[in-house]
Amino acid sequence: MKSYIFPGQGAQFVGMGKDLYEKSETAKQLFEQANEILGFRITDIMFDGTDEELKQTNVTQPAIFLHSVILAKALGDDFQPEMAAGHSLGEFSALVSCGAMSFEDGLRLVAARANAMQKACELQPSTMAAILGLDDFTVEDVCQRVSEVVVPANYNCPGQLVISGSIAGVDKACELLLAAGAKRALKLNVGGAFHSPLMESARVELEAAIVATDTKAPVCPVYQNIDAKPYTDPAQIKHNLIAQLTGAVRWTQTVLHMLEDGATSFTEVGPGNVLQGLVKKANRSIPTESAAFVE
Repeated sequence: MKSYIFPGQGAQFVGMGKDLYEKSETAKQLFEQANEILGFRITDIMFDGTDEELKQTNVTQPAIFLHSVILAKALGDDFQPEMAAGHSLGEFSALVSCGAMSFEDGLRLVAARANAMQKACELQPSTMAAILGLDDFTVEDVCQRVSEVVVPANYNCPGQLVISGSIAGVDKACELLLAAGAKRALKLNVGGAFHSPLMESARVELEAAIVATDTKAPVCPVYQNIDAKPYTDPAQIKHNLIAQLTGAVRWTQTVLHMLEDGATSFTEVGPGNVLQGLVKKANRSIPTESAAFVE
């Protein structure tokens, strides 16, 4: 079964989507529509901005969403997903690309999500760190023993788990995890504690917008981050999207479930190839590729 996967924050680069804009009339129209919806020319930042401009959460998230969704639409009949998933923000890209939401509604939700997360980051100093070379259980156990806020946030691949929380909580957990045998504990250059209880204000703010968004059954099952299981029911999809802001991204489990359910290849739709690397860590032999628009 052909599986499509959609990247999240961190996959962005200056110049992303420019070739698509220039080569595809469909893409050009959608990018211009996005500029109108957002109220600023995000294409200027995507195509010719600075890394610093593109790194702002309220720009990064809609930019990656746009690159992914517009690429999927430009592929036309070549985009035939039998199952799909997205990493964090990428879950919105997957749902829109698979017909669960309209392009316009999806973009508005992503913009609202980015702004709500940015505000939550400003409420309390917080951070994330990648823990390399430990099993998931050990990381989970150490996080539970730290009195400050720190939780497993991104189960990226076997041996790589990102933790998220207050600066004190993440610092203490890193110290304990290195003592427990972690190869490395790398603080990430992010604005806050994504996928942790510190995103509660963003979850509350976004909940009403998600509930109000018209959602249909996607054309194929979409595996959602919160529990790594496939969904097609619109009400359940909304529930899982809301829970995703404060819950962990179970990407390792998602890839393993997709393989168990018959995935025979993975095509990454959007900037970069980070997810292909994570898939290969779970199963070296599975074919992976980047989606490409051909004129």
